[in-house]
Amino acid sequence: MRAVAALVEGHRREDAAAMFKVSLKAVDGWWAKWLSGGREALSARPRGKRVGEHQVLSESEQAALRQAILDHQPCELELSGQLWTRGQVGALIAKLYRVRLTEQGVGKYLRRWGLTFQRPDKRAVEQDGEAVRVWREETWPAIRAKARSEGAEVLFADQVGIRSGHITGRTWGEKGRTPVVCRTGNRFSVNAMSAISTKGRMHFMVFTETFDATVMCRFLDRLAGHIQGKVHLVLDGHSAHRSRKVRDWLAAHPGRIELHFLPGYAPELNPDELVNADLKRSLPHHSWARDQAQLATETRRFFHRRQRQPHIIRGYFGGPHVRYTLE
Repeated sequence: MRAVAALVEGHRREDAAAMFKVSLKAVDGWWAKWLSGGREALSARPRGKRVGEHQVLSESEQAALRQAILDHQPCELELSGQLWTRGQVGALIAKLYRVRLTEQGVGKYLRRWGLTFQRPDKRAVEQDGEAVRVWREETWPAIRAKARSEGAEVLFADQVGIRSGHITGRTWGEKGRTPVVCRTGNRFSVNAMSAISTKGRMHFMVFTETFDATVMCRFLDRLAGHIQGKVHLVLDGHSAHRSRKVRDWLAAHPGRIELHFLPGYAPELNPDELVNADLKRSLPHHSWARDQAQLATETRRFFHRRQRQPHIIRGYFGGPHVRYTLE
């Protein structure tokens, strides 16, 4: 537009080209556009193909591939492994449509389809899908209705072990040189049991002995001492949870705590599992325990911190698998 303005003012084509350090052909092209369409004809336009034009795969083929990736694992489509990589997707494209794409080309398709490279959740092959369905659609609604009618509180509980050498997460460092994190060479551990409610409350106990029926009864004593009304406690089918000693404790405290058991091999149904993951992820960022007593102290500090953050505790119940609420 500046070159055209110079021509309009009477400058020669050669002078305009020299003034703006462009070729004479470019000046002639701009002048021709100006004469045919004015200022609008000189407006910048995006170059290259429009998104979706001249793609190797048709829209229907792309839709079929996207659905195949979402609905199946590679091994179910006569490929290898259980994880979709760009190479595996490229192999599927070659198998179905006799088209070979580079990994970069496959990656462009995957991004266009709204897919991202993610860490998958794990499921035990022993999990009973029907039992999980019954829990979601029948058992949990019944527990929720009963707790509402009794004015009781529902808690989800689980136990976790923390080892001295456990370090997760990543840290920044120089490219090509792996950062070093110091930790004690001694081997020790502590255990913890926690219970959380949809109202954002948390109860916990840290201990050093092995988790068994005696420890479970001690935890029930603590719950009964902290909560005035009845408690519906949801947990997994650990042998200590179902032991005779625990049944005797429940019989000796009628109307205080009622236990409900989750389906087997379905940890994703227990939001307290997210507390355990949060604990293991948090400890390496906040502490470096040199002995068992310090590890126990840091573990208690984590639970005390979460007790003051009810919004985080309520967030554990908003997972993608089951959304628990008493409303």
